[in-house]
Amino acid sequence: MSRKENINFIITGALIAAVYAGLTFLSNAFGLAYGPIQLRISEVLTLLPVFTPAAIPGLTVGCFIANIGSFNAADMIFGTLATLIAAIITYLLRNVTVKKLPILSMLSPVIVNALIIGLEIAILFLPEGYSFWGFIISTLEVGAGELIVCFVLGVPFYLAVNKYRIFDMKFTKR
Repeated sequence: MSRKENINFIITGALIAAVYAGLTFLSNAFGLAYGPIQLRISEVLTLLPVFTPAAIPGLTVGCFIANIGSFNAADMIFGTLATLIAAIITYLLRNVTVKKLPILSMLSPVIVNALIIGLEIAILFLPEGYSFWGFIISTLEVGAGELIVCFVLGVPFYLAVNKYRIFDMKFTKR
């Protein structure tokens, strides 16, 4: 990568981080960003690794900044780790499509967040302590919120970004 491409990569990642954190804080204003049922508007951005690898560090940093708002060290660590893993999987599956939609890429944040955040909630936040059924319920709650955002908002978002080729830059390899 040339110096200009490196700078573009860093700037793109930084912008994604800022937008992710800002949208999470906006979601929190409506009580939707933290807790067992989350509808973070920012999670629609988890589709961006389909378009640019700069989204991987961008989403990771943005999630870490956003999770500072949870005032929970475990969420800062495990929520950020879940976002990093999901972003990498999204990027790796970007060329697998069903009817021209990267369905597996759209599912990766749903599955990864449901499992990791569901487990985090089941271990740390259930009043009765960890239980298998508490884990299942937490996983389903987190997964449902993620599924809504990644598909209801995600499909139109993906189509718009793809149509206008917003991320067609030299460092983006499709």
